Amino acid sequence: MTHAIDTIGQLEALFGEAGEASLKKEVPWLHPSYQALIAASPFAVLATTGPGGLDASPRGDPPGFVAVQDEKTLLLPERRGNNRIDSLRNIVADPRVALLFLIPGVGETLRVNGRARITTAPELMARFAMEGRPPQCVIEIRVDSAFFQCARAIQRSKLWAPLPAESRREVPTPGAILSALTDAAFDGEAYDRELPVRQRSTLY
Repeated sequence: MTHAIDTIGQLEALFGEAGEASLKKEVPWLHPSYQALIAASPFAVLATTGPGGLDASPRGDPPGFVAVQDEKTLLLPERRGNNRIDSLRNIVADPRVALLFLIPGVGETLRVNGRARITTAPELMARFAMEGRPPQCVIEIRVDSAFFQCARAIQRSKLWAPLPAESRREVPTPGAILSALTDAAFDGEAYDRELPVRQRSTLY
């Protein structure tokens, strides 16, 4: 392991000093510019940690689905899902969380770190109802730091570039994956056939 990097000194020697802009953009509150990014975002990744390890899971709804309560507080509704509740289990054990906000067509992303708690306060449940259905709960996040991430990763990946029809990538379906993982004990074709209706009927 002669090429392993395992000290902070080695890392700093490899990368050099952070630029001034990279340091100035981080603040311990939600600047109005950052609030505008959150209001425009329909998708975020929630990262948590707990006794069972790390977890990163997607969250999405119409733009602004994560509400800015004030410059130090975010509110994230927890919608129906598969009931694994990995993120929520972690939050109960360790309140530290991180959010990565993405905005379609925009290269910059927003990173927010903070501490979370889970609530079922009636006024919040009613506030975040969609199609007449309240969320399962609401995650309240106290912000420790926020900063935007430059667009290089989005630019390199061409994430928002449309794929030409002739170059559509073939990826396995959810049913095919389940069938493969269970040595065909799981009826993957039936799962794929029923999935669209099940998803539409349980979206909220």
